Amino acid sequence: MRVLAALSGGVDSAVAAARALDAGHDVVGVHLALARGSAPAGGGRVRGCCTVEDARDARRAADVLGVPFYVWDLSERFGADVVDDFVAEYAAGRTPNPCVRCNQRVKFAALADRALALGFDAVTTGHYARRVDTPDGPRLHRAADAAKDQSYVLAVLPPHRLATALFPLGEAASKDDVRAEAARRGLAVADKPDSTDICFVPDGGTKAWLDERIPARPGAVVDTAGRVVGAHAGAAGHTVGQRRGLRLGVPAPDGRPRYVLSVSVARGTVTVGGEQELLADVVEAEHPVWCGPAPAPGARVGAQLRAHGAELPCVVQRADEAADGALVVRLLTPARAVAPGQLLALYDGDRVVGSATVTAAARAGVPA
Repeated sequence: MRVLAALSGGVDSAVAAARALDAGHDVVGVHLALARGSAPAGGGRVRGCCTVEDARDARRAADVLGVPFYVWDLSERFGADVVDDFVAEYAAGRTPNPCVRCNQRVKFAALADRALALGFDAVTTGHYARRVDTPDGPRLHRAADAAKDQSYVLAVLPPHRLATALFPLGEAASKDDVRAEAARRGLAVADKPDSTDICFVPDGGTKAWLDERIPARPGAVVDTAGRVVGAHAGAAGHTVGQRRGLRLGVPAPDGRPRYVLSVSVARGTVTVGGEQELLADVVEAEHPVWCGPAPAPGARVGAQLRAHGAELPCVVQRADEAADGALVVRLLTPARAVAPGQLLALYDGDRVVGSATVTAAARAGVPA
């Protein structure tokens, strides 16, 4: 099988490519140039999988493995589908996950489509997840190493995308084992630190980065009764669960900290309240993507709302098959700070059932 290995310049993708070679595949390495220009706006360093250093590390790994290597410029697609989308979501008062969008629209769409057009059979990446083939098609499962599992950020992939994806690290016992394997293979990235934060935001300064791109619209910070308790320079950029930087001029009656409960860019308001008011047990979401049949109403599954969040038991109340439909679940254990724009992923054991984008969350009987 002809396999295109996406080499980010990190240890995971390098070992994934090596394992694809061990499996007998004809492997070609490709590094994705995703950053627009050579330096981020406002100074600082672009991190993650977008740097010149990462491209060099990817080339060195390909040389050690003895596979052809190319650099593909997907910066325009990444800019429109990930970076611009990230800004637009925050400007609308939502909290997006750019890694989810990158997997959905770039790595397993733009990259995969180009690979297939060039005659490749599959794309392999260094994600920690497992693809399990069944008579009804491929299914996505959690990785063997629960601490590194990345099935959440891949839960947006429908079966036809999974069919051309390989995850050689899905059965890896631990990240330490992967690093040890890289060292044995002579890969210089064996000790390279993992990328953190958002790759296109310099130095992790998300708020400052967003402030440069979203026009400021000063407004009021209000409590749940509508009383003005402070002011903000712009509702966009705030997120549910935020505590710091709220500029509150009126203390809470009980003297306890207050958190962002909701953001309304249209009204220009940020609503704050106590920590208990952050809890939600009914979550509504849109644009479902199913990895197999949609669950029937009443089905009990697990729900995950953050990439490294705990799985919570829930009951499905509505699960539309159509991509323009809705998903509604009742959490049996309330979740804290569920924000519109987050991904809701459903699991049956370690199998991904599907996912959808959160639109609202509330306590049962309490309006969202």
